[in-house]
Amino acid sequence: MRVLLALGGNAMTADGRARPEDQIAAAAVAMEAVADLLEQDVDVVVTHGNGPQVGNLLVKNELAAAVVPPVPLDWCGAQTQATLGFVLMDALDAALARRGLDRRTATVVTRTLVSADDAGFARPTKPIGRFLPAADAALLVEHGETWEDRGEKGWRRVVASPEPLDIIDAPAARALVDAGFVVIANGGGGIPVVRAVDGTLSGVEAVIDKDLGAALLARTVDADVLVIGTDVTHAVLHFGTPQARDVGVVTAAELRAYAADGHFASGSMGPKVDAACRFVEGGGARAVITDLAHLSEAVTGATGTVVVPN
Repeated sequence: MRVLLALGGNAMTADGRARPEDQIAAAAVAMEAVADLLEQDVDVVVTHGNGPQVGNLLVKNELAAAVVPPVPLDWCGAQTQATLGFVLMDALDAALARRGLDRRTATVVTRTLVSADDAGFARPTKPIGRFLPAADAALLVEHGETWEDRGEKGWRRVVASPEPLDIIDAPAARALVDAGFVVIANGGGGIPVVRAVDGTLSGVEAVIDKDLGAALLARTVDADVLVIGTDVTHAVLHFGTPQARDVGVVTAAELRAYAADGHFASGSMGPKVDAACRFVEGGGARAVITDLAHLSEAVTGATGTVVVPN
C-alpha cells in the first residue's frame, strides 16, 4: 500500500508557536507516526503545509522593507519547502534509527504549474500574513504587493490562489519513491510557476491550496490512500451547534452535497473535503481526514472521515 500523507502547516508548530524549536518538536511527533507506518511495510510519501512558516518570512519582509527588497512569495515557498523538508528528514531519520529500519529520506523542492490566465490573478482574494497600519502597507504596495483595507483591524495582503494543474517535478519525486526513498515533496501546494510561450517557467506571486496540491501529488505518485492530517479526528456537520456530528464513512458525492449545503468553512475544512473528493473521483481507493494520533487507523479506513468512491 502507498499512502500520501498531507500534514497541515499548523502540524509543524506547537500551540500556534512557530519558533525553530517548536517546529523541530512538532516534526518529531509527526515523523514518529510516519515511522510507525513504515514499520508496518506501508509506503509513505509526505507533503505539508507551510502557512505559519511563510508568515514568518513575510514579517521579516515587512520589517526590512525599507532596507532590502522583499523576497517574492514564490521564493518564500521554496525556502520553506527546503527548510521543512530538512527538519522532517532529520526527525524521520531519527525515528527510523530507533526502530532499526534502513530507509533513506529525500526532499524534492517542487514546482507546480498554474495558468497565467487563472481568474485569481485578475482579482487576488487569498489573505496572507498579518494586519498592518496603512502607512506600513503603503510601503509594501510600492514594492508591487496588493493590500486591502480591512477596517479596524488594518490592512492585509491578498494574493491569487490559482488552480494547480501539474506538478513539474513529479518525475523526480516518483523516481525516488520507486527507488525506495521516503519522499517529502510539494510542500505548501508547490511553488507556483507559469509557462511562457517559449516553454520557460517562472515563479509567480501566488499561494496554491496545499490540500488540492496534495490530491494532485497523490495521483501523480500512484498513492492508494490520501490521508489529510489536521487537528480534528473527523469533518463535522453542523459544526459548533448542538446538532454537530462527526462524518464517518461517506461517498464523494455525499460529501460534496454536504459541502454544497455549507457545512465546511472555505478557509479550513472546505479545501480538505474538496481534495479528498478529487482524489477518490480520480481513481484513489479512499481518502481520510483525521488527526495524527489516529494515523495508523486512518490508513486502513478504521477511523476519521473516510471518503470512498461513489
